[in-house]
Order: sequence, then structure tokens, then C-alpha cells
Amino acid sequence: MIRTLIQGATIITMDRQGVLPSADILVTNDTISEIAPQINADDTDRIDATGCIVIPGLINAHMHTWQTALRGVAANWTLPEYFRKMHAGLATVFMPEDLHIATLVGALNQLNSGTTTLVDWCHNNRTPEHNDAAVAGLIESGIRAAFFHGTPKPDPKPGETPFWEVPHPRAEVERLLKAHQGRSLLSVHAAVLGPHYSTLEVAQHDFRMARELGVIASLHQGGGPARTPGGWQVLDREGLLGEQINIVHGHALDDAELQRFCELGMSFSAAAESEMSQGHGHPLTGRLRKLGRAPSLGVDLESVLSGDMLTQARVALGIQRSLDNVAHREAHGSIPPTSTITAHEALGWVTVEGARMLRQQHRIGSLAAGKQADLVLIRADLLNMQPVHDPVASVVFQASLANIDSVMVAGQWKKRAGQLIGVDLTPKIAALQASGRKIVGALGLA
Repeated sequence: MIRTLIQGATIITMDRQGVLPSADILVTNDTISEIAPQINADDTDRIDATGCIVIPGLINAHMHTWQTALRGVAANWTLPEYFRKMHAGLATVFMPEDLHIATLVGALNQLNSGTTTLVDWCHNNRTPEHNDAAVAGLIESGIRAAFFHGTPKPDPKPGETPFWEVPHPRAEVERLLKAHQGRSLLSVHAAVLGPHYSTLEVAQHDFRMARELGVIASLHQGGGPARTPGGWQVLDREGLLGEQINIVHGHALDDAELQRFCELGMSFSAAAESEMSQGHGHPLTGRLRKLGRAPSLGVDLESVLSGDMLTQARVALGIQRSLDNVAHREAHGSIPPTSTITAHEALGWVTVEGARMLRQQHRIGSLAAGKQADLVLIRADLLNMQPVHDPVASVVFQASLANIDSVMVAGQWKKRAGQLIGVDLTPKIAALQASGRKIVGALGLA
């Protein structure tokens, strides 16, 4: 039995205990045993967390981790450029080893930034070897991961069936589920096309497959005209919608569809910074709030922007506050009397709502006795965060990578005193650089 006692921290539980100004957390093996103002426990590894704020491990609810070696390449692309240059271009030259090093280094960067759970939406995996390489990278990193098995999106060659007419390969999802059954830190799900990017027959097949296999079906919605107008209504009539469906982006949904999907318990993942950059439109945040719901958040594309989830919370919050402020001024001719969204709500988007998207609220997303010990120690006594008047506001608005001192996943430290544990980054970064040069060079972008 391994026990760790974290002492004297300000603890933001995101649970019923709220914010504790000075308290202890006792971790036994992979589980939180107790959170209290003072805990007396023998035979423990004691961590002095004075000056730290402890938060639940952040959850990145949507990222194409296979693009880590292409950081910055797509920074100035709109969505049509991205489809053309990434999926029909750069993606086609990836070998399994490229997926492995990108996924490994991308996951390590998530840990380094305070993310303990990564939703890896892998849709550049044309062979089982590509899938195995990507999953191996997740496992090697030590992060808690949800591998969403997708399918590549190349331009069809003459005589070739286009990807939007190809049902999701059920046998490969089943193989992955069987191969990784029982892993406590890895789950397998399906990244499907959905009615916006496929024929109705494909969407019906894919949604039935997900339901029968008991996996989450996540899909992009938006970005150009739908291939199956009215497809959502058919899927609804056939009883294929529910809590197991996750919509990413969602800009093409009308108000009636969005309300219906909320009633059905479907989840939504926004990628606010990516969406604003590439031309999707404004994130769904405000529309969901009017329906009593909230999004989870994801980085989406490190080929475009930073992988830091606190930045995503801050950007999503700022965008929606701005939209709300403008709407109030147009309606009333004045600045609103107060903000519409609090920092606490934004922190929930990258913790509690991420857990909800994965249907793991009972395990992760908040700090409470009996839950998995996924947590982050933020050094709040550094120059950029002092003085701390409101711990939640300080985390959301002031904290940066420099403050991410320690990261724990399932009771195991992955980062301590600002350094990843047991990781030799030098050869990994060199391999990532070589992979990136090879990929962009093959398409003449070097």
C-alpha cells in the first residue's frame, strides 16, 4: 500500500466541499482517501504544499495528438486550407512511427501542462499498425487516455470509394477493445463521421456500432454543408442518439436540434481558440448555457496553437463574455452590470465537464474521497500569482505553465518540482523533430 499526504494547500475540489483555504489530501494507492482541514496519518509520503493551490487534473476533451510534430505548420490556415493541406496532404505520408512519437510527446506535454486525462481523437490511422503505435505512445506517457479510433480523410482517387461512404471499421474497434481490456488508464471509443460528414447509411451503421459496443461515438459537426441534410432527425427517430454521443464544435446545429440533443443527454466539446482561428464560428458556449448545459473543452490542433488547457479555459471564457457584453450593449446601450460567466464555471469546463463527456464523473473531474487521485499542484506563491484573493480566479486568469509544479495521475507522480519524472526528453524531442522534417519535406512545405 502506497500512501501520500499532501499538506497545507488551498484545495479547489470542484465538488461539494468547494474551496478549502488550507487543507490536506490523503491518497492511498490510486484513490483519494480523505480531504480535510488536517489529516493525521502515519506511514505516508508527506508533501508540503504550503503556497500551492491543488486542483483536479485537467481534462483535454478533444485533441488530434498525431499532429504534435507539425506544431505551427497550420497556424495561418483556415478550415478549408486545413482539410486540403493536412488531411489530403501531410496526413498521407505518416508512418506508424510518426504517430507513435507525436502521440507520446504530445501526451507528455499534456502532463507537463497539468492535463491528466487526454481524449486522443486519432483520425490518421490507415492501418492497425498506426493504431497500435498511437496507443503505445499514450500508454508509455503514463497519462489517463481515451483513444478515439477514427479514420483518415484523404481525397478519393479515381475509382476509389470516398471516405464519407465507408462505414467505420467495427472489427478494428473490437480488436482494440479486446487488446486493451482491463487497462485502468486507457479506454477505447469511436471517432465517427456523423451525418455532417458521411452518408446516412454510414452514420446509421456507425451509431449502431457504438451503441452495441458500449463505446462513446464522437463526431465533428460543422465546417461546410452537411452531406446528409436531415440526417440527425432520422437518427433520432431510430433511437440512436443519447448520452453516448459527443458532438465536437457543433456550429451547424440549429436551436431546435441543440435543444433536442441536450434533452437526450448528448455531450458537447468546444475548441474555442481553434474554432475562432480557423473560421468555424463562435463556440457553442453561450447557446448551451441558455439550455442549462456546458461544454467540455479541447485543444483540437497543436499544429495551430498551444496545448495548454488553462489557456483554453481562459480563451473560451473571454470569447463568451465578449459576446454577452456586446449583446447587452446592443440591447440596453450600456455595459452589463456584472459578468455573465464566473471563473469557477470556466474551470468546470476543463474538469467536471470533461469527465461528463467521458461518462466518468464518478472517477475524475473533481476531488473527493473515493475518486481517482488525479490532481495538480500549482505554485501560487510565485511572482505572477501573488497575492491570491480568489484562488479559482487566480488559477484561471493568472496561472501558466511556470506554475504547474506537480502532476499526479491515479496516485502516481508524473511531474514533481517542475520536472517530468522518469522521462529523458532529449531523444524524444530529436525523434519528433526528425519526424516533423520528414513529413513537411515530403509535401514541399519545409
